[in-house]
Amino acid sequence: MHFVPSMRRVARGLLPLLLVAFAAFAHGTDAPPDIRVYVLDCGHLDFRDMGMFDDSGALDGKPGEMSAPCFLIRHPQGDLLWDTGLGDAIADRPGGIELAPGIRATVRVKLVDQLKMLGLTPLDIDYLAFSHWHEDHTGNANLFGKATWILQRKELAAATGPAPPPFESLTPVSAYKNARTRIVDGDTDVFGDGSVRLLLMPGHTPGHQVLEVRLPHAGVVLLSGDLYHSREARRLRRVPRVNTNRAATLASMNRFEAIAARTHARVVIQHDPRDVALLPRFPAYLH
Repeated sequence: MHFVPSMRRVARGLLPLLLVAFAAFAHGTDAPPDIRVYVLDCGHLDFRDMGMFDDSGALDGKPGEMSAPCFLIRHPQGDLLWDTGLGDAIADRPGGIELAPGIRATVRVKLVDQLKMLGLTPLDIDYLAFSHWHEDHTGNANLFGKATWILQRKELAAATGPAPPPFESLTPVSAYKNARTRIVDGDTDVFGDGSVRLLLMPGHTPGHQVLEVRLPHAGVVLLSGDLYHSREARRLRRVPRVNTNRAATLASMNRFEAIAARTHARVVIQHDPRDVALLPRFPAYLH
């Protein structure tokens, strides 16, 4: 006669566990509970003419702005820095610098100072990876010569080839020659547990990639690199004039959207200040 109430108590006790299990199943992961994603302010870009970011001509003559963040992923097996921004040296120049005609770069706070707030120096970073090797993503790369550089073979080959893609200067990344390197081909599971993956999505450059992070509370987060440069670019599927392969860009967009839909991912368009502003403000973090 006490069986039914007892079973009810058991069911009530199991319900929270079942909900947690269902959430993990929905996100397709058993992500470690202490993975954290920090967004670091690594610069800002102002454009007199955004025409290079749409090969249809829709942006010709229109001004615009972009954020240039870095992301620190703290994992039980090590710290990964994703992109390194515009370069701390720009912070010493009042008003910034002209990166190219009509493009002004400014850095409000140095990356090394933000790392210091977390008790870190560049020497403490275990892994370094890039969406691609354009100079607004590689500005501080040479500070991290002690890290293991995870490099897409196609990106490295293109940048070091006889005719590198536009804006792929080797000067900001010269430390790779003496650093520990992990050369990869295609998608890569950084820590081997499915929580942090590099997803090859070429088109902007030959080895362009996106970062997928699976968090226990926030779920799946996709950091876009330069697959998209704004929310509007994503909605309208804009292909920049500076991209190396239009067909590959569109194919990468298709794949990205399929992954985002399947995993119910939070998409962060790195160059859109509106998306960056919605993330926890440093030193808070996404978890």
